[in-house]
Amino acid sequence: MKTGVPRYYHLDVEVSPERVGQVSRILAAHLHYWDLDNLVDPVCRGAELLLRAIDEHATDKDTSIEMWWNGQHLITAVCGDDRDLRPDQDLRACLADIAAMSDGWGCCAAATGGKIIWFSQRARSGERVPLVPTAPAPDVSERLQVPRALPLVALAAPANAAHALEGAR
Repeated sequence: MKTGVPRYYHLDVEVSPERVGQVSRILAAHLHYWDLDNLVDPVCRGAELLLRAIDEHATDKDTSIEMWWNGQHLITAVCGDDRDLRPDQDLRACLADIAAMSDGWGCCAAATGGKIIWFSQRARSGERVPLVPTAPAPDVSERLQVPRALPLVALAAPANAAHALEGAR
């Protein structure tokens, strides 16, 4: 059974035609290990599309691949360090295929000046897994204090005794 425990995987690779298949098998092994067998085909196909496009169009082949699983969505991100790679022109056909096969996708700039292209796959309705709830530990200041008996200083005097005391003065 799938767990709702968040998972993360990171892989740095120098893209070449022979490495594309190796990376696909590595990603598939992690998805099998995470018990996400139904996501192996779309994730590996999307990663292969991006890696082949980077191999074809990028001058800098150093690439990072990351996968995040949160119990309902798997996000796969491919980050290329090539500053000259233009996703809107060089990767247009690849991104159209990614958009057609994924539940969501996007592209943004990386801190290194490269591009990050990500796509997500969600677990289908029958396969969703509830997240594992964690009970918060009570803080010392939040614990309830046990009630203590308060000492009684004086008992209330009857009403007519109070008038008697005033008349004696």
